[in-house]
Amino acid sequence: MTIDQERHGAGSGRFLREFVRSPLRTASVLPSSARLAAQMVVGVPERGEPVVVELGAGTGAFTSAIQRRLGGCGRHIVVELNDRFAAEIARAYPSVEVVCEDAAHLPGLLARLGVGPVDVVVSGLPWVAYAGQPPLIESVARVLSPAGVYTQFAYNWTRWAAPARRLLGGLRTEFEEVVTSTTVWRNLPPAVVYLARRPRATQAVGDGD
Repeated sequence: MTIDQERHGAGSGRFLREFVRSPLRTASVLPSSARLAAQMVVGVPERGEPVVVELGAGTGAFTSAIQRRLGGCGRHIVVELNDRFAAEIARAYPSVEVVCEDAAHLPGLLARLGVGPVDVVVSGLPWVAYAGQPPLIESVARVLSPAGVYTQFAYNWTRWAAPARRLLGGLRTEFEEVVTSTTVWRNLPPAVVYLARRPRATQAVGDGD
């Protein structure tokens, strides 16, 4: 058994406990699979010094995949509201900058860290995270570089629900290109990945919160 497989097995129990504690703040009862993680990080450059921001890292399924693509280069910031998940990510990945805060305040948060513009945003957040004002997708678009990439997954069985339709509509409003992946069947539940490129926003990081 690999280290990642061991973490996935241990993470399953933690995910279930956190889902029971707060189902609206935890995206799933199970961690995402390696296949879904691979789709989520396709926008992360494997060269140079990219800045990658991960929203809602959970037990680290996407964190691990991002770290492998970065190969020790660039800057990787995790924004995780759940303090137990945040502490676990900080212990497991010492090179990752972990911030235990609400992603709704993303532009101001990154400004305080001296981060920007961002090359890639990878989000594992649940739908409820996008219901605030201003919409989270708008905040993400504001912090990305002109060539920036944003990825968000959606479970097949929820894609036709009103929150999912609003999120996809928001992506198409804020980004010039939105591509939906084929279904990742080797995930429980099966899911797709939305990959959005070229944000329409032109505001700089830090122009408000």
